[in-house]
Amino acid sequence: MGGASRRSALGKLPPWQAGGVWELVTGGMSGARVSRRDGVYRKESDDPGIDLAGEGERLTWLREHGIPAAEVLECRPGLLVTAEVPGRSAASPWPAESRPLIIDALADLARALHALPVDDCPFDRTLAVTVPAALESDVDLDDLDDERLGWSREDLVAELLATRPPDEDLVVCHGDLCLPNVVFDPTTHRVSGVLDAGLLGVADRWADLAIATRSVAGELNPQYRPEHADRFLARYGIAPDPVKTTFYRLLEEFS
Repeated sequence: MGGASRRSALGKLPPWQAGGVWELVTGGMSGARVSRRDGVYRKESDDPGIDLAGEGERLTWLREHGIPAAEVLECRPGLLVTAEVPGRSAASPWPAESRPLIIDALADLARALHALPVDDCPFDRTLAVTVPAALESDVDLDDLDDERLGWSREDLVAELLATRPPDEDLVVCHGDLCLPNVVFDPTTHRVSGVLDAGLLGVADRWADLAIATRSVAGELNPQYRPEHADRFLARYGIAPDPVKTTFYRLLEEFS
């Protein structure tokens, strides 16, 4: 989706292509440079491993399939421009009485995503794709989950290969279903949009559920507690699966 397609009938550039100062956004973990202005977010990256064009395609696919997601305004290699999603992320401070509602809405979003038709999804994130990619990727050994602190890359690889599940319960997964990536209406507590969909694709449902429950129960979001993660799974309608949870959290260390 080129910038020229967004020109008005009079040939004027849209606001995000005109001159002006962009405010740098900090705190993200995507590896891309993110800035904003005029209700628009811009991601840029020269890293060939960060597929911003692919993320734009995934956001558009989600919107076409009824999932609220950031609207793509411009998309090409190295650049993704999206409209701001109104609301507040699940990781923002919420009153105590709102938190169970946020957890319920997050679980409902996961169910809606996972109910999308797998055959319609052109993005493959099955283990046949993600495990070989993990074996070729770098790992930040200084940013491992607590239970793997001090592990070497060789330790991680050996554990990944030894614990790879023999089966996959395939659905359409967001790929990074953590609290900062879902935005909610502060009045209705409904999901107003999902962000950072660059890893969206067909995968085992626990690729999402393992990351979501870690995000809810983890130390980075202390307003939530482990019982909120239990509530998430109960609302979603599935029993805990410690084996797949551990594996997919391990696999995420390579991304």
